[in-house]
Amino acid sequence: MSLIAIILTAFVALLHVGFMVLEMFFWTRPLGRKVFRLDPKLAQDSAKLAMNQGLYNGFLAAGLVWGLLIGDRAICLFFLGCVVIAGLFGAATVKRSILYVQALPAILAAVAVHYF
Repeated sequence: MSLIAIILTAFVALLHVGFMVLEMFFWTRPLGRKVFRLDPKLAQDSAKLAMNQGLYNGFLAAGLVWGLLIGDRAICLFFLGCVVIAGLFGAATVKRSILYVQALPAILAAVAVHYF
């Protein structure tokens, strides 16, 4: 894989580690509530769901890191594809900005992994 493919894929993995931390540990705290625009009651009521969602983001990050560590394009492409699908679904069902924050970086990384 090229250096740009590695950097973009690592960036997507880092984003998902960040999402995981926000969702699992900061959902009900001021930072998490601000990032996700949640009132305290909604944050508290949905905290367990957010922790579950955060765990999945951690799995996506782990899969990307695994692919990078062993230099396997197919593994990286699989997990980047999962991120793209999750990002498209999130943009369609939750908030359009998810398209730019989650799906677009994964698409760029997948193109770099596939072609470079």
